Amino acid sequence: MKRIRVGMVGYKFMGKAHSHAYRDIPMFFPNAILPVMQTVCGRDVEGVATAAKQFGWNGYVTDWKELVRHNDIDLIDINAPSDIHKDIALAAAEAGKHIFCEKPLALTLKDAREMLAAAETAGVKHMIGFNYRFAPAVQLARKLIQEGRLGQIYHFRGWFLQDWIIDPAFPLVWRLQKKIAGSGSHGDLGAHIIDLAHFLVGDMREVIGMSETFIKERPLPDSMSGLSAKGDENAEKGPVTVDDATLFLARFENGALGSFEATRFAAGHRCTNAFEINGSKGSVKFDFERMNELQVYFTDDREDVQGFRRVLATDPAHAYAEAWWPPGHTIGFEHTFIHETLELLQAIAEDRQPEPNFRDGVKCQQALEAVDLSIAEKRWVRLEEM
Repeated sequence: MKRIRVGMVGYKFMGKAHSHAYRDIPMFFPNAILPVMQTVCGRDVEGVATAAKQFGWNGYVTDWKELVRHNDIDLIDINAPSDIHKDIALAAAEAGKHIFCEKPLALTLKDAREMLAAAETAGVKHMIGFNYRFAPAVQLARKLIQEGRLGQIYHFRGWFLQDWIIDPAFPLVWRLQKKIAGSGSHGDLGAHIIDLAHFLVGDMREVIGMSETFIKERPLPDSMSGLSAKGDENAEKGPVTVDDATLFLARFENGALGSFEATRFAAGHRCTNAFEINGSKGSVKFDFERMNELQVYFTDDREDVQGFRRVLATDPAHAYAEAWWPPGHTIGFEHTFIHETLELLQAIAEDRQPEPNFRDGVKCQQALEAVDLSIAEKRWVRLEEM
């Protein structure tokens, strides 16, 4: 069996999710290429050493440049903060390594395009981490649309709602600093619903948006990890330089209309990543907080039983379900990363580009920046302008 030796940069929230995927692939997808968890990289030697032992990595380093130079690494997995994605990806491409990069691909569209060009020039495989595509219920929605069972698509409505920074005393974590994160809810949450719209409905033609930063300053943190942080509410404060919420409208190339909402100020919503799609023959509704379910409606049902039906996407008829548990036994957030990693390994085995890849990352960044431009200039912006 062929083996892919992995070097990973980052070991916190996404690093744990990716590590879990590499560890579970051989158990549930035994015919896949075997991922070898070779080396993990992080700046804090104590933290990365602990993570290497806990997650099952063979070794660790504290310098990503050293990691990229290792001859015993085939794939570089990038889940460090967004401001370092570009440098690592360019170095990995130059070294001839395959690349798996978390979203957003880069801080800017220019950088994202440079990363794509470098990967294509090097001839390496490249993938971006839009894991929500890989929920079986989302795959079912795509299947219904591709088979024409929803007819002509009229509407896409997407919203990603969280509330983890609603407290003004929550510290100024890196995700709230533009120089590191690139943007706030727009690039962090909105990127996911933009990609789902691209995946399910198609490319956008033009957009118009608005955004707001509700809390302008926050206490500087003492420590941070993943989506949590500690600090003193009376500590020195720093400016929040990203959006807290962004909403926009879109017209798709196929004539459909879209609405998008991303916010971290929706009290009571922990991770409401949801969409509804309406077509001439039916509709689908999805909410990741109930990720195993797809609500489906068909207009040709008999009138006396018309209505949305709940489809539990855990039967063998649904994507990936045969690898998991008996029908009705649900899967969770971590499984989207396993399915995503499986796609990457299969693409390497089949000598093709995985999906989604850096082209999808560039397309998403193009939409993000078009929305930003529309907010700045208070007008509709066509994607071709970007």
